[in-house]
Amino acid sequence: MSIPTQADITRVKAMGFLWNRGTGTFSGRVLSGNGVFTSEEMEKIVACAQTYGNGTLTLTTRLTVELPGIALENIEAAQALVAEAGLSFGGTGAKLRPIAACKGTTCVYGNFDTQALAQKIHDLYFIGWKDVKLPHKFKIAVGGCPNSCMKPSLNDFGIEGHREPRFDAEKCRGCKKCLVESSCPMKAAHVVDGKLSIDPALCTTCGVCTSGKCPFGAIAVHNDVTYRIFVGGTWGKKTRIGTALSRLVQEEEIFPILEKTMLWFKENAYQKERLGAAIDRLGVDALEQALWSDDLLERKEAILSAEIKVRP
Repeated sequence: MSIPTQADITRVKAMGFLWNRGTGTFSGRVLSGNGVFTSEEMEKIVACAQTYGNGTLTLTTRLTVELPGIALENIEAAQALVAEAGLSFGGTGAKLRPIAACKGTTCVYGNFDTQALAQKIHDLYFIGWKDVKLPHKFKIAVGGCPNSCMKPSLNDFGIEGHREPRFDAEKCRGCKKCLVESSCPMKAAHVVDGKLSIDPALCTTCGVCTSGKCPFGAIAVHNDVTYRIFVGGTWGKKTRIGTALSRLVQEEEIFPILEKTMLWFKENAYQKERLGAAIDRLGVDALEQALWSDDLLERKEAILSAEIKVRP
């Protein structure tokens, strides 16, 4: 087994292979588009781990599968083997990182198809912007409800699905045992003076009550989802809760806002500065003003071709 040089370690890190301290080998990260692998894909990943790694698999917080124990001289062969299943290694560097999605697609609390949305983001930006260098890493999380299992507020760009209750007082019978009240996880729903009341200060618009809890239809059943967007969240050496944009958005607004956020980051952040730090330096108002206009999109090519700013 050859001994990698520092130049080798740096070169293959950009390909998704991370140096394993004290072993002389690397861990390679196999990417998913949305945290989902087919059984056939997993069989190929297992075969790669057995053939070129140490036979183990580890799971990362970005929903990739890491294969430890890959020698430098086996990296190309490992890449070719997983490519037979349409997979690839990657997920490192100052660029968009693998998209993380919760299981809202199948979860009883999921308000929308999180994995489908994550796959679209992966295809459009993780793949489409694979050659775009950003000031620092940029992480995206897709969450299906306010339970926040995927921690959207701790990512550079977080998406969280909401369904707002639609209350028809005329249909409310003020039941002694109100199923909406008993099912509300936030205890925001209460029958007061014979009528259901929902406290907006407690309601997180999680959508539980909109799934047919009231047998008389006082809370309408619907699947109209709005999305809360968080920007600038980080978790690690420096923790910052993501800033929630001032309003919920519609599905068709997500991609323009995401693209404008990355363009704003590319144009305004210094090298090795996270989005949250740039927001704190320049102000939330400056970011929101840019996100609600189309100026960044109109200057997209110029922004993407510009060099990353260096801190003075």
